[in-house]
Amino acid sequence: MLRISQYLREVAQAERTGRYPAAPATRARAGGPRPVVIWNLTRRCNLTCKHCYALSADHAYPGELDEAQMLAVLDDLKAYGVPALILSGGEPLLSPHLWAVARRARELGFHLGLSTNGTLIDAAMADRIASHGFDYVGISLDGLRETHDRFRRLEGAFDASLAALRMLQGRGLNVGMRYTLTAMNAQDFAPLLELMRAERIGKFYFSHLNYAGRGNIHRARDARFAATREAMDRLFQAAWSAAWNAEPAEYVSGNNDADGVYLLRWVQARWPEWAAPLRERLVAWGGNASGVGVANIDNLGHVHPDTMWWHHDLGDVRERPFSAIWEDRGDALMDGLKRKPRPLQGRCAACPQQAICGGNTRVRAQQVTGNAWAEDPGCYLEDAELGIEHEMA
Repeated sequence: MLRISQYLREVAQAERTGRYPAAPATRARAGGPRPVVIWNLTRRCNLTCKHCYALSADHAYPGELDEAQMLAVLDDLKAYGVPALILSGGEPLLSPHLWAVARRARELGFHLGLSTNGTLIDAAMADRIASHGFDYVGISLDGLRETHDRFRRLEGAFDASLAALRMLQGRGLNVGMRYTLTAMNAQDFAPLLELMRAERIGKFYFSHLNYAGRGNIHRARDARFAATREAMDRLFQAAWSAAWNAEPAEYVSGNNDADGVYLLRWVQARWPEWAAPLRERLVAWGGNASGVGVANIDNLGHVHPDTMWWHHDLGDVRERPFSAIWEDRGDALMDGLKRKPRPLQGRCAACPQQAICGGNTRVRAQQVTGNAWAEDPGCYLEDAELGIEHEMA
């Protein structure tokens, strides 16, 4: 995830003071950093969204972890040093174990997020969510009313999700909008940014379409690169406006780490004197975090490098602790993901910017070519922009 607002606030501070701010102090952890864990508590969902990576439906899925098993996993995650959990689904509000897991996670001191479609949240449910102390609740909006309802395949979904955002925000919760760009909803991106500002929503998460689950089925409709660049320009401008005016709104993007390189070029074109220190920050970020800074546990207890890798199983928390699975580099994919640099091939191997993007999204390369280390077909920058040189014939 690229924290666009964080970097543009630093640029804004540099513009005001004439000096780029010092990097925040960090403490190196023995054995390396621990991942944020996205945990799909259940695969059951009341919706069947067009771009769902979990291919969820509204029925029970046999073999899901029971409450005692989930609580045991929590203890292992805490002992291992995992800093944050995002509870997801399916629709996590349909999990009978959500509240026990949330309560125990708060007791253990995790930073706790909830990812929901919002359609099941009424006043009573909003009260219950607030009482469990979630640090953040993200709700997906794929467009304005007509577009969103079509994506979610439910009439009234947009109104229910927007009402949920308002109710949760009214109870003092930190809430955010989540949006995935495709060719089918690109026209609603600018209006959604306006809606975010009008509703004073604290965070906007912009996701590129990734090739997994139903998103893989619809990959031929992914927004083309020109539309992607136009959307990123708009997102960067919104984040810059908030940063320059000292507004608290957060803008982030995910599922295409070329965004970091594009942000550097965007800043360089406007404030070239701050490009070098920004590049240092972006290299420290390092881009794609699959298998390193982010992990996934699915509803059956299987561990994956992230939520888009459900077709690649690293192990079962019923059989081995998450900590042991995550540290095991006997799996060729995990070994490659944890290497620096990664064993990239093709255009990505030749790219001078891989220190920023980390080779971008490996699952997209794997889904298109069958090779996880091939060049990422979702990189929307030209060779000349990246600094890739071609030998003369």
